[in-house]
Amino acid sequence: MAETVRRMLGKPGAVDLRPYTKLLQSIEAREPELRELSDAELTEKATELGNAELPYDRGDLIELCAVGREAARRTLGERPFDVQLLGVMALLDGHIAEMATGEGKTLAGALAAAGFALRGQRVHVLSVNDYLARRDAEWMRPLYDLLGVAVAWIGEESTTAQRRLAYSADITYASVSELGFDVLRDRMATDPEQRVVPEAGVALIDEADSVLVDEARVPLVLAGAAESSAADEEMAELVRTLKPGIHYEIDSDGRNVQLTDAGIDTVERALGGVDLYSEDDTSVLPRVNLALHAHVLLQRDVHYVVRDGGVRLVNESRGRIALLQRWPDGLQAAVEAKEKVAVSETGEVLDSITVQALVLRYPTHCGMTGTAMAVAEQLREFYELEVAVIPPNKPNIRVDEATRLYATREEKEDALVDEVTEVHATGRPILIGTQDVAESELLAKRLADAGLECVVLNAKNDADEAAIIAEAGQYGAVTVSTQMAGRGTDIRLGGSDMSDRDRVVETGGLYVMGFGRYPSSRLDDQLRGRAGRQGDPGGSVFFGSVEDDLVANNAPETTGYRPEADGEITDPSWLSTVDHAQRVSEGQLLDIHRNTWRYNKLIDVQRSVVLEHREAVLMEDLADRQLAVDCPAQHSELVEEVGKEEVARAARLITLYHLDRGWTDHNAFLAELREGIHLRFLGRRDPLDEFNRDAVPAFKGFLDEARTRAAETFAETEVVDGKIDIAAVGVKRPSMTWTYMVHDHPFSTDFETVVGRLKGARRGEDS
Repeated sequence: MAETVRRMLGKPGAVDLRPYTKLLQSIEAREPELRELSDAELTEKATELGNAELPYDRGDLIELCAVGREAARRTLGERPFDVQLLGVMALLDGHIAEMATGEGKTLAGALAAAGFALRGQRVHVLSVNDYLARRDAEWMRPLYDLLGVAVAWIGEESTTAQRRLAYSADITYASVSELGFDVLRDRMATDPEQRVVPEAGVALIDEADSVLVDEARVPLVLAGAAESSAADEEMAELVRTLKPGIHYEIDSDGRNVQLTDAGIDTVERALGGVDLYSEDDTSVLPRVNLALHAHVLLQRDVHYVVRDGGVRLVNESRGRIALLQRWPDGLQAAVEAKEKVAVSETGEVLDSITVQALVLRYPTHCGMTGTAMAVAEQLREFYELEVAVIPPNKPNIRVDEATRLYATREEKEDALVDEVTEVHATGRPILIGTQDVAESELLAKRLADAGLECVVLNAKNDADEAAIIAEAGQYGAVTVSTQMAGRGTDIRLGGSDMSDRDRVVETGGLYVMGFGRYPSSRLDDQLRGRAGRQGDPGGSVFFGSVEDDLVANNAPETTGYRPEADGEITDPSWLSTVDHAQRVSEGQLLDIHRNTWRYNKLIDVQRSVVLEHREAVLMEDLADRQLAVDCPAQHSELVEEVGKEEVARAARLITLYHLDRGWTDHNAFLAELREGIHLRFLGRRDPLDEFNRDAVPAFKGFLDEARTRAAETFAETEVVDGKIDIAAVGVKRPSMTWTYMVHDHPFSTDFETVVGRLKGARRGEDS
């Protein structure tokens, strides 16, 4: 009934499954005949499906699902459930299939990928990390082999040759970041042979909500070597001496920090009597602010860990080390100075791409996840994707308890430890989800003090995660883990010892506890979803407190509650307050995503103009023809001296250099423009309108300017040893490039940035 109403109202998440369901009986009817075929005959059946065009008609769809089901049974020992086939059909129609944890998304995705590939589409299966890309490609390889399609995978350590070979396969598994970085590197190619990523076909996205929503707030960046930055050890030591409430104040939501008047005086005296707000030297105040942000707002074992002598960021949505993720260079160096580690290499941004722009390159994109409905509006708004809610194979009998709310963090911790003690005594396996490394280690210590042993999975030991998760369902196991999204391993009752399953079932199955509600209900659901897979018994409960960041930052008017003797708050209105705080948090995350999209919309238009022109220069003789017109005498002389081919090569490299150099400079201008555009809020002007108003004229004449500079450079070229020496006229590529992910505006909202700067300016005037 609810789905019918949603369809009538045009609401997201209302894809009609009835047309797919009607085919299930016909698919099953094909099984007896297909089981009689040899492997070679089954492969031939699959190959025959490539004779028609997408989308599949009714008959071909039945045959694909039937052949795929039989191939999976033979190669993987798994006969896909009817609901998995519903997921396959939803994916082939370009939807997001919401399938609960343990319902077989990986196999459903593989069958859909094969379906696209058999029709001649090149398929990229995108995951949240390299581990899952490799695991799933190798796991599904026997299935793909029998269906007659080739599969490969790429990871962070893949060489250029390995990447090119992997992308030539019918189906390529990769993390979204690795694909994005390859696209960025291809955009800088000076020879067609350097490129590795083929023309976009189909993007099939695993953990689609994490990739399309969470990762979409984090641009992927290609950087080129530039002057090295230095860790500001002087400022790091200075801010260590400052005291909260006296020398600096933190905003109520913990996202911004400001020097007080006393702090300004202290810093100015410590630096020899400088004026922090002097117009003669504007470099000191940013150094102080960066060091202060690093010292106060970025917490070790929460936002980052120190590993192998370096600062490693923790991916907030997955609780893993983000190997390629960093803050903007000044802040990264400030954190490294704070921790007294070597400064990482820095450089200038050559280009960047958002996950949204990356995915929208594909004419067909679809995906699967266990928690799509919570972001169905965003998937429709940003990607024009609809959600198909696939029912579970077996009814979910997990018992989800209401959140238990306490007045203080300490009372919450006491209650959780007491609950673990009581439940553990029954032998029931327990999984406790925390939000960061610090919480997991704090909780592990509290449990140890209570005489309870546990296994901890966090960013410090994520290499062991598969083994840890595999045993989390053992009788008597207690596992503490940071974010569970993207872990990719089901927790089986009894762990690896399946003979112990019945004993675990008798205890009630896996019991999931949340050490506080997450900033998003999706993350709550992802944690809950670890229990109750495939009709297993299970349970879940979250412990929260009024002092938790979620409540304190997003529902600050938390007074008037009357806790019980143990600190628990049972008033239903207060439990509603937690839900409200979570919705506020989700709204803020949506604003970040929407702002990233809105600001990048114009940039993407400008980038497409440059890329189209660059493609013509790279693949055609455009550069040579233009320079023959702009520098006719020089062009003729060089052709006579070294020949047409060498002149065309030099013309191409010179023109590409100035296109790329111009785009790098324009990127820097846009970044600086966006950084300061919010000050125009003071004049009651819309920052986005102001950004577009300045960005459009700045790009006007871009191609003409690049052509003019190319002609000036070409006119100065000389021949050395039978070659045109382009290096002598300054045409050089970066000595090295590297890729990373960077948080966009990590601390404050647009309005808070304005207010913070106003405070700083006012204090400067008063001092």
